[in-house]
Amino acid sequence: MQLVVARIGRAHGIKGEVTVEVRTDEPELRLAPGAVLATEPATAGPLTIETGRVHSGRLLLRFEGVKDRTAAEALRNTLLIADVDPAELPEDPEEFYDHQLMDLDVVLADGTEIGRITEITHLPSQDLFIVERPDGSEVMIPFVEEIVTEIDLEEQRAVITPPPGLIDESEAVVASARDEASDSAAEGSASKGEDA
Repeated sequence: MQLVVARIGRAHGIKGEVTVEVRTDEPELRLAPGAVLATEPATAGPLTIETGRVHSGRLLLRFEGVKDRTAAEALRNTLLIADVDPAELPEDPEEFYDHQLMDLDVVLADGTEIGRITEITHLPSQDLFIVERPDGSEVMIPFVEEIVTEIDLEEQRAVITPPPGLIDESEAVVASARDEASDSAAEGSASKGEDA
């Protein structure tokens, strides 16, 4: 099975290094020197990692045969893909591969069906489940411990405890600093009128 483990960013320096957006929880395993990765588009690879280092909080990689900035810049936005045994599990029991989470049923703690995970989006701050509801609409659920309370692979379900408004917009509680500021201003002008 193939998993996307990184996306190549811009060139760094003049010797062929590139920045990468890591998309794996195991970069030390998947993006280690000597790793051979397939690519999307396929015409860009396969690529063999020659060196890797962290610079200013970003992972920099150099690939065999990519020796200058021009060649590195040509790889920009290429996806790096690793072959992974489908039976292999992450070391941390609280981590999951995307393929394990796809098509899980999403339910509330009381068993109420919400839908099915059809996509997982990886954002810098958190991952999101894209859940297709029975009526065909979609809802985005942040994959954070406070909301996704249980992943049960045997039962093929994800149990969630969503805050008001996440699943049903009519339950949303709207609170905004602007509303509070206008309420305070209104109270302030009313009290000024009373003083006069």
